[in-house]
Amino acid sequence: MTRTKSRVLLAAAFGGAMAIAAGSAQAQPNPILYLTRTEPFTANGQNFVRYFYDVFNKDQYPAAMFAPAPGLPPCGLNTNSSRSWVNFFENRTNRRIYGFCALGNPANMGSIWFALPEEQVPPSYVYIEIEDRQTNTKYRSNLADTVM
Repeated sequence: MTRTKSRVLLAAAFGGAMAIAAGSAQAQPNPILYLTRTEPFTANGQNFVRYFYDVFNKDQYPAAMFAPAPGLPPCGLNTNSSRSWVNFFENRTNRRIYGFCALGNPANMGSIWFALPEEQVPPSYVYIEIEDRQTNTKYRSNLADTVM
């Protein structure tokens, strides 16, 4: 078992224990985020590193949370953005790094990412929030590494 998978399983066990201990009434569990790989790429002559993540428990979210929601405010020019948006945040400052507003289904949380310029040191940890805009509920993940 890889070190990353071991951490994810520990986080899942701890998170489950905490939800039981707290008597959580949340409709959905908090996401369990983990880094799967990094990948260098070039765009417009500038070098970047893309950090890919998976949500370990993505199958526990209903498809309806990611269905198009034209009745909710748009995401830029996308008037058919999904009911739930997924945003990455830097742990130390809670600054939003990147987001997805039209994932389409929970399985797409298996390949979410953010990118930084190659020379920029990434934050030590990141987390995501799934924002269900219909119910005005946010589900915050664990802290996930930015190095393998």
